[in-house]
Amino acid sequence: MGKPTGFMEIARVENPYRDEAARLRDFEGLHIPQPTDARRAQASRCMNCGVPFCQSDFGCPLHNLIPEWNDLLYRGREREALERLLQTAPFPEFTGRVCPALCEKACNLENDALTNRDNELYLIETGFERGWIQPRIPKLRTGKRVAVVGSGPSGLACADLLNRLGHEVTVIERADRAGGLLMYGIPNMKLPKAIVERRIQLMEAEGVRFLLNTEAEPEITNEYDAVALCGGAKRPRTLNVPGSFAVDYLTAATRAVLSGSDPSIDARDKHVVVVGGGDTGNDCVGTALRQGCASVVQLEMMPAPPVERMANNPWPEWPRTLRTDYGQLEAIYRQGSDPRIYETTVKRLLPGQVETVKLKGFDPIPGTEQIIPCDLMLIAAGFVGCETATAERFNVKLNPRGCMLPENGGHHLRANLFSAGDMRTGQSLVVRSLADGRAAAMEIHNWLGGKAL
Repeated sequence: MGKPTGFMEIARVENPYRDEAARLRDFEGLHIPQPTDARRAQASRCMNCGVPFCQSDFGCPLHNLIPEWNDLLYRGREREALERLLQTAPFPEFTGRVCPALCEKACNLENDALTNRDNELYLIETGFERGWIQPRIPKLRTGKRVAVVGSGPSGLACADLLNRLGHEVTVIERADRAGGLLMYGIPNMKLPKAIVERRIQLMEAEGVRFLLNTEAEPEITNEYDAVALCGGAKRPRTLNVPGSFAVDYLTAATRAVLSGSDPSIDARDKHVVVVGGGDTGNDCVGTALRQGCASVVQLEMMPAPPVERMANNPWPEWPRTLRTDYGQLEAIYRQGSDPRIYETTVKRLLPGQVETVKLKGFDPIPGTEQIIPCDLMLIAAGFVGCETATAERFNVKLNPRGCMLPENGGHHLRANLFSAGDMRTGQSLVVRSLADGRAAAMEIHNWLGGKAL
């Protein structure tokens, strides 16, 4: 284990945010990495519990060997710690930045949990800095060709493992850059795009081929030995009023950051209303503030979560409690108040304004209407499954949730066609998509003959 008394002597310290005034002027990273001594001290707090819930289904869909690499990090054996981390985690540079850290909420220290996310980010970035991360090219090839449709988290994870197993992998992506939502759905300050491109270049060096600006057609099932559909759950939930969908807005913002041009959907000097209280809505708030909006309000249909865990939400489950994320913190700094308005939705859109109404359950409460300024409405109300055009093109039936989930619960749809990630399970976390992509890769590998290399 780490230091036997470390968790009693050393307090939890996360990588701190950059100052609000500084970070609202750019789209650079949110946090300030801490030095090696600080990371080793944090790793020393790991108790190596008899039942490490951090690596259970409650804590980590990838089942990372968290106590083991924390102990190695504490002892200054960073390279060994990184090797242990990479046994289960395909892309720690992504999860170390965007994962909500289920493992920390499942930690036996509960509210004083280990800083696992910061620790894994330190290990992978140290590996890149010191040249430990080099292309791992399979020594043998199976001769089997696999196409992975979509280059988001599940697609990249699926392609990465299939390539390591010796198959010839081609990733087909219709966008101009690989990465899926990692590239265009998550803002640059949360996940710098140079980090995504670094991984893509490494995968190319390892033998993975990327076809960009390409729409996958059903004929590829005749051209490849297996095809994995990993296109995500991109069909947005609509409202009864017009507005820009959050992912379209975030995509436009990222394209502008990458090109140094003005975004096609711009919040500058506008009163912005974000409909949706989740992570995507928060990203819209943070992006609008950086673009120089006049004001931003975030509407949430549900009541505000409780501050403390409820009896029906025990540890080690993910706590359904009130969280104030970076976007809301920045809005409080800029505007002096929390942008979130709970139990409220849009009734109708007016010129330069929007009429809202309070809710009881999902029913409007008469007489609670309110007019607020609105020049730009961003709909971040979630997703309702994969795009129907993709399902129709590949002749795949969707379940009631709009997903390509086979009846047997696996990844095999029919013949040589498989599905993985949000396209199979519905909208979820990046870390769950990574785990599902790897699970699909193993299922495809076994279906192709399962020769271990």
